[in-house]
Amino acid sequence: MSDPRLADLSRRLPDLRLLTASGELEHYGRDWTRRWTPAPLAIALPSTTMDVQTIVRWANEHHVAIVPSGGRTGLSGGAVAANGELVLSLERMNQVVDFNAVDRTLTVQSGMILQHVQETARGHGLHYPVDFAARGSCSIGGNIATNAGGIRVIRYGNTREWIAGLTVITGSGELLELNRGLVKNSSGYDFRQLMIGSEGTLGIVVEATLKLTDPPPPSQVMLLALPDMEALMQVFALFQSRLALQAFEFFTDHALDHVLAHGAQRAIEGEYPYHVVTEFDAVDERMQDAALAAFEHALEQGWVSDGVIANSESQAAALWRLREGITESLAPRRPYKNDVSVRVSAVPAFLQEMQALLAREYPQAEVVWFGHIGDGNLHINVLRPDGLAEDAFIAQCEHVTRLLAETLQRHGGSISAEHGIGLVKRAYLGSTRSAAEIALMQGVRKVFDPLGVLNPGKLFEQG
Repeated sequence: MSDPRLADLSRRLPDLRLLTASGELEHYGRDWTRRWTPAPLAIALPSTTMDVQTIVRWANEHHVAIVPSGGRTGLSGGAVAANGELVLSLERMNQVVDFNAVDRTLTVQSGMILQHVQETARGHGLHYPVDFAARGSCSIGGNIATNAGGIRVIRYGNTREWIAGLTVITGSGELLELNRGLVKNSSGYDFRQLMIGSEGTLGIVVEATLKLTDPPPPSQVMLLALPDMEALMQVFALFQSRLALQAFEFFTDHALDHVLAHGAQRAIEGEYPYHVVTEFDAVDERMQDAALAAFEHALEQGWVSDGVIANSESQAAALWRLREGITESLAPRRPYKNDVSVRVSAVPAFLQEMQALLAREYPQAEVVWFGHIGDGNLHINVLRPDGLAEDAFIAQCEHVTRLLAETLQRHGGSISAEHGIGLVKRAYLGSTRSAAEIALMQGVRKVFDPLGVLNPGKLFEQG
């Protein structure tokens, strides 16, 4: 190799796969944001924990920045390598390490795909409940790095709730075994929780011990058409009080139009401004009757205009596609995305202010939004108008994001609900965290990564 640093790495790890072809650099050097031109030094694909440790120590000696890489399905630029970094892809570290039936835990390498984790748990008669549309391509390591949530947070919570232990290589190359799967452990600071959501800036997760639970009970899926925004929270409150909800997801008519154009099938005739896909326990006839009664009450109150309930697994999948297919259907338009959250009780007031802001600031752009009403998480997608240059569009969106961040601050919300801060949102971190908090975060980072080799520039500016 012409680069002496890479030649030294190859001498230390002769079996390490190192990729340097231009197509490979482009493929591994970006995530779904597509806003930065990838320019990594090389792509390293380790297969063992010792490989990762050696790479990190090499990076410290040669002052080479490392960008940890999982499925690269992120939407905040957290996996972008645009400044000569070494991309450390964990995709080869994708094996099951251990299953413990007594503890009901599954230990896997961090490159394992979420869907494979779910299938492995199912094979043992158990369930790993964190779930979202990118399940077939996102990795467990990436889920941990961003504390991913998804469509069933209302029932199961975020990734954080399902991590029993972690094996991590810190920025200085130390190996840490965090919590070791203990249910109770009050022996000082819980660095496991510190690593979750740290976006690869403190350490590289190489193994994770995941908690498993019982398979979910039989459920039913219902699609609802709503007449206005005010009805969203009324229907949610009604269903939450009467049903055991597993999910409660909403989307606008604009989102539905894109999914239908992408090949999904219309389930309710007519045009309605808002739709909800909800899934709830339906163990017996009593629960099913309760769901129908809730729907009829909402209909009588004028909160719901129409609805349909799935009578088979295939129909349920078709209804879920209307929600889960949104991101894929919008991808060709390369939307500018916001991923925000407020307390559930603050959703109505925030929605009203947010809609007014978006309508005022984006008079020419199509704004597609959807989200998880049950946990206060909204996804906003702005589509670039024809004839508007990309740089002008980004500048406009960043101006609006500053205004949105100020709105969130007034409502006690967060500029990042589940996608991380990365490069995209670091300028707005101060709307969610105080100056004192940010200073402490930077200090913590310095402890775990003294030379700043792990994912520099992500989360906040690295001094």
